[in-house]
Amino acid sequence: MAGAKNHQYHILPPDIWPLIGSISAVMFTSGMVLFMHRDTMGGWPIVLGLGIAGLIATFFSWFSNIVKEAQAGDHTPVVQLHLRYGMILFIASEVMFFLGWFWAFFDFALFPSELAEVVGGQFPPKAIEAVMDPFDLPLLNTLILLCSGTTVTWAHHSLIHGDRDGLKKGLWLTILLGILFTSIQAYEYVHAPFAFGLNTYGSAFYMATGFHGFHVLVGTIFLIVCLVRTYKGHFTPQQHFGFEAAAWYWHFVDVVWLFLFVVIYVWGGWGAPIH
Repeated sequence: MAGAKNHQYHILPPDIWPLIGSISAVMFTSGMVLFMHRDTMGGWPIVLGLGIAGLIATFFSWFSNIVKEAQAGDHTPVVQLHLRYGMILFIASEVMFFLGWFWAFFDFALFPSELAEVVGGQFPPKAIEAVMDPFDLPLLNTLILLCSGTTVTWAHHSLIHGDRDGLKKGLWLTILLGILFTSIQAYEYVHAPFAFGLNTYGSAFYMATGFHGFHVLVGTIFLIVCLVRTYKGHFTPQQHFGFEAAAWYWHFVDVVWLFLFVVIYVWGGWGAPIH
């Protein structure tokens, strides 16, 4: 029959959203540049706002199309394999992203004499009167994320074995733990003894932990979408890449936090006065 599909590859129909997403990404980055130079350049609210709105619309529409494809049976074993490759490459790019912040933090910490005019030849800088107690809220958040890693694994195993009730409970617990982590980190930022941007320690601390917090927020939204799809009966033991990708992302967030806790909270503030 003409048009019959006799292969395992899914041919995507023409779609306008990749183009809209690309234009929105350019507008978003341009808006951020204008914002950083807002003293001499204007128009950044419009450019940045349109870029953010376009990206949100692209994410919603594009991901909705992917969900529809999965429910239509277009995600064959070959397509699922390639989706896994794509997710692995995405997580690898995220690893390199955080590696840049770790590199900067190690550079500031191990060679403070080269930044004597900024940090007083020591790290943490003299301007930092006190650092976070790593064994207070940061340790609590570490335990929360480790527990969330076990609950999302419980949900995954429940899905594989056809236990829908266990899947829902595991997802609910993971989402609640993610919200709790974000709330504690926000509380920690409000009561932090140092501000962002005043010196290398504060900048590296907030950029690294802040971007991780953003990833926790994104991962929580990812899991909420999976929970909604679970209640709609979308996942099966044989086909559940959407949930699998969310679980991979969440475990990545867990591992990154362990490095952040050890490097920035424990080692980075070693010997400094505790807040």
